[in-house]
Amino acid sequence: MRVAVNTPVNTLFDYLPPDDHTPVEPGMRVRVPFGRRRLVGVVVAVADASELPRGKLKPALEVLDTQPLLDAALLELLTWAAAYYQHPPGEVIAAALPVNLRQGAAAVPEKLLHWCLTPQGAAVACADLARKAPVQAEFLQTLANQGQCDAGALRAINSNWRKTMALFEERGWVSCGEAAPDDTDSVRDEPPLLTEFQQQAIAAVPDTGFSACLLEGVTGSGKTEVYLHLIAQQLAAGRQSLVLVPEIGLTPQLLERFRRRLGACLAVLHSGLTDAQRCDNWLRARSGEAQVIIGTRSAIFAPFPAPGLLIVDEEHDASFKQQDGFRYSARDLAVWRGRQLNIPVVLGSATPAFETLHNALASRYAHLHLPERPGSARQPEVNIIDLRTYQPTDGLSAPLLAAMRKHLEAGDQVLVYLNRRGFAPTLLCPECGTSEECQRCDARMVLHQQRNRLVCHHCGSERLRELLCSQCQTELVPVGLGTEKLEQRLTGLFPDHPLVRIDRDTTRKRGELERLLDSVRNKDARILLGTQMLTKGHDFPDVTCVAIVDSDQGLFGTDFRSGERLAQSILQVAGRAGRGDKPGEVWLQTWYPEHPLLNTLLHQGYDAYAEQALNEREQTMWPPFAHLTLLRAECARKDVLFRLLEQARAAAVPLASSDIRILGPASSPMERRSGRYRAQLLFHAGNRARLQQFLPVFRAAVAALDDARRVRWSLDVDPIELF
Repeated sequence: MRVAVNTPVNTLFDYLPPDDHTPVEPGMRVRVPFGRRRLVGVVVAVADASELPRGKLKPALEVLDTQPLLDAALLELLTWAAAYYQHPPGEVIAAALPVNLRQGAAAVPEKLLHWCLTPQGAAVACADLARKAPVQAEFLQTLANQGQCDAGALRAINSNWRKTMALFEERGWVSCGEAAPDDTDSVRDEPPLLTEFQQQAIAAVPDTGFSACLLEGVTGSGKTEVYLHLIAQQLAAGRQSLVLVPEIGLTPQLLERFRRRLGACLAVLHSGLTDAQRCDNWLRARSGEAQVIIGTRSAIFAPFPAPGLLIVDEEHDASFKQQDGFRYSARDLAVWRGRQLNIPVVLGSATPAFETLHNALASRYAHLHLPERPGSARQPEVNIIDLRTYQPTDGLSAPLLAAMRKHLEAGDQVLVYLNRRGFAPTLLCPECGTSEECQRCDARMVLHQQRNRLVCHHCGSERLRELLCSQCQTELVPVGLGTEKLEQRLTGLFPDHPLVRIDRDTTRKRGELERLLDSVRNKDARILLGTQMLTKGHDFPDVTCVAIVDSDQGLFGTDFRSGERLAQSILQVAGRAGRGDKPGEVWLQTWYPEHPLLNTLLHQGYDAYAEQALNEREQTMWPPFAHLTLLRAECARKDVLFRLLEQARAAAVPLASSDIRILGPASSPMERRSGRYRAQLLFHAGNRARLQQFLPVFRAAVAALDDARRVRWSLDVDPIELF
């Protein structure tokens, strides 16, 4: 039998069946001897013969499953993905399994426990416990508010939750019981009246059979409503639906809406779950108990025994592409899996990726449109603030502050967008110009004033804030603007209007993002300040004003996708305004109001900008009109790194067909990161098939080079970032 073992070796391993003659089928897990270790692998194929002599084959130690854990279709998807993305099959198949199953745990759901307050505990919760034991008080108050909590909800309060619950049980304050995995609600929301465009979109998606559909709808146009109707049709036919979302932060809001509308059993898969929760949801999807599966990127590998529909929401989002290890695109695999399973695939976005838009314009995908917001909601009015005329103070100009004040005084909410966290991007010496640099990266250290730390946002290294310049002993000055500094400024300007800041620094604690978003929806917060985390599908009906503090990030980027990403982020964040009954406004600050990207985007719309940009891509032969693969490499020694890449280029020349261009080797834009030098070779081809024929041969040639073991290298097929 051929077994995929979770190792970075680009091959399957041959083993004999176990000595006890337990039946083995593809898709089952087996425990096998691997050197001095005992590892868990997945049987990919059962064969009568091996290229190795029988005397060198070892028997598997045990079979862990009584039936295949991965069905034939899922194994085929994973095998194809390993070949296409040039990644070891053992690591690819391991990536599709929850950690517990990967380590050999039994494929049976664990008991789902929940904790409830007893009458005695409810009395204590009402007492003044916060002063004496604030953590205990928080547990009790959460249980009182929610009625019951599972392990994940309790862990979000404090990692030491087990000890606290044991203490509460001993005191008779809580009771613990097994919870049935029931996601249905007794009362279900009635669907709203559909617009004509929503009805047309729903009718255009077939119930069965493969069809890739781009659902392009302006922000707030009701794409989720279309998803819900399509899923309801699949539920009525007894089929499952798989929904991919770009961020963990979107899942609680989406889950609640799906539960209240569909009354279906849901399974959630994302990295914010515990290993036990993820494993349980995966098994519920595999058994068919979960009728709707919602998850982030890796959920594309979820088991899908009764396939009916596959949806990728915000399909343009870069987070659907894995950026390290197994570098797959969940969006592209969704289309492949839809064709494999012969089911419809819906790719939804207000700002489609150019690759998706190109496929729709070429009639490879059906192109469905939602050009209007439903009801009385309208697209927000966009206002440009020329910073050459209105000089900003701490990033805020007078017209922007006046607009914010008007909306706040009217009782509405304001969203302020700045895609730069921290207090200031750098500390600078005004005397000699020295700035605080990361010692491991070619990057400046970012000041986080609340923690009094300098932090590198690339490698994560930290150190205490420096007060004086190491060269001339002059006092260092914070330069630039981050969300932390902007929060300080806005709090001082609008002290009567509560503010919440949402970025990676404020949402590290489990459950904190959901709490902050709830405070916005409940109108406890009036000003919402944040980074790109806020651009991805959130619905804030009371936000009537969006302030884009710095719209110039990306205008002059070196990557050919910089303009596309900037256009998407501007329109996505602008789309948070005016989603309710009140009209919305967007105020965009820029030093370059005449820039052609901004003018086309704001005056003619995303499609007009995309048409211009696609014409430029076609003339210069960049994706989607060409296909790319990067050989990425990094090493502590620069000479060894470039020696390997030069040897790799020399090996590639006789292997590549004439239409494959080899560019490089060249240093990455950030040459040194985490103490290692980085460089790359770029392969550019007009024909995807010929590039795919070249890659496995080239990969084997690189692996055979003497320096390949001294350098960390990988192939990135269809890269979305060229650095």
